[in-house]
Amino acid sequence: MYLNNIVVNQERITKLLDIAQSSLLPLLEGAILYTIPLTLSTFTLGLLLAVLTALARISGIKVLQIIARIYVSAIRGTPLLVQLFIIFYGLPTIGVIIDPFPSAIIGFSLNIGAYASEIIRAAILSIPKGQWEAAYSIGMSYSQAMRRIVLPQAARVSVPPLSNTFISLVKDTSLASLILVTEMFRRAQEIAATNYEFLLLYSEAALLYWIICFILSIGQGRLETRLDRYTAK
Repeated sequence: MYLNNIVVNQERITKLLDIAQSSLLPLLEGAILYTIPLTLSTFTLGLLLAVLTALARISGIKVLQIIARIYVSAIRGTPLLVQLFIIFYGLPTIGVIIDPFPSAIIGFSLNIGAYASEIIRAAILSIPKGQWEAAYSIGMSYSQAMRRIVLPQAARVSVPPLSNTFISLVKDTSLASLILVTEMFRRAQEIAATNYEFLLLYSEAALLYWIICFILSIGQGRLETRLDRYTAK
């Protein structure tokens, strides 16, 4: 009986190892073809939207301030999953049909834009007023002072929190699986549905997410160190 249990356990372990090995390539394909491109594209678009939103928030134009406030409040006050569902499942009811991947890009970009705009706005406001006054004293306009003096300094201040947002975005892309984007977690779900090894497949996907985020955190640390040296000089 004891020997039979050992044999059964060995067969079980061998089967799990075979499944983990055979599923590694599809999971990596999901990461390379969808997870990473989705992260990069949405962060880039979201960052652009965040800068525009932050500038609108600190501008003296009331209409722009109101629009920016409503946008940030609406995005921050609703779950990301609900936003994705509205875009992918809700809009088709009014005749607006968007494919899964573009829907994910729109949803994540809008979400990142709202949250990152507060980071950038805080960074801009943290620049001492003396910097503005110095820029005006040499004849710069508001836009010139913002572009040449304030934004470069604010960018350095924004790097740590924005890097954290970028790393969090890598994990959040798993929500795209719920709108049929075949990213890494979606691949894990599809494979697990055929062999019912949900714990193994989900753990393997979690490990790959962790490896990606760990590599990014190392890059974040080196970037912050380099910026600190530059600032010190």
